Amino acid sequence: MFQVTTLISDAEKVEKELIKNPPPSEADIEAAKALVKEKGEAVAQLKSAKAGKVEITASVAELDKAKENLSRLEERSKLKPVETYACAVSSVYTFGPTFRAEHSHTSRHLAEFWMVEPEIAFADLKDDMNCAEAYVKFLCQWLLDNCLDDMEFMAKNFDKGCIDRLRMVASTPFERISYTEAIKLLEEAVKKDKKFENKVEWGIDLASEHERYLTEELFKNPVIVHDYPKGIKAFYMRLNDDMKTVAAMDVLVPKVGELIGGSQREER
Repeated sequence: MFQVTTLISDAEKVEKELIKNPPPSEADIEAAKALVKEKGEAVAQLKSAKAGKVEITASVAELDKAKENLSRLEERSKLKPVETYACAVSSVYTFGPTFRAEHSHTSRHLAEFWMVEPEIAFADLKDDMNCAEAYVKFLCQWLLDNCLDDMEFMAKNFDKGCIDRLRMVASTPFERISYTEAIKLLEEAVKKDKKFENKVEWGIDLASEHERYLTEELFKNPVIVHDYPKGIKAFYMRLNDDMKTVAAMDVLVPKVGELIGGSQREER
């Protein structure tokens, strides 16, 4: 997750707020995770028992509320150690375990995983996209320069095109399109008899098949999709002037789909 913050002008106010309302402890977060698990199991049991729609809807609402609370706690737990440092030294990162509270339409988004999370101060979404693109290109070139024997083994036994794909990603400018433009391109593909398992319409969270179509069939290139609907992104992402989308971006690459997600944080 690549995050950028435009400006934190009220540093003293933020510091006072952190003292008055300190970040949650590990015990608070573990309790919130346990509550999410409990509410999830309750929903599953009701569905298994074929309970009434009203009862299931109420239980799902409780689960959503628990997930939102967990998400907020996890964000607050990161404020002091990472964002404060970012404002002091501009560019920092963390690497550690992360718990995903929101739903996902891909099999690659695990419930718990380890993640590199850079934080960049005094930047906007364009800077975020530039950093993410440079990071991916650097890693691909590093693999080619330092692990070519390993990659040749992978090419021989698993994926014949992996080395050529690394070279392409390392040397090719990434396409950049808005979420709205991406949906229009997918809708045009459907009109031309392209079949997708997941329905294409504005407001959906792009599935792996949509991401791979854009990168492998349409552009044949890495693609950065930006400015997603606010309803499918986290509360802390900066609201755009259209009041419908937020300053978020995903880096999509061939054979994988989404590789990096990031956003500009709301500072107002």
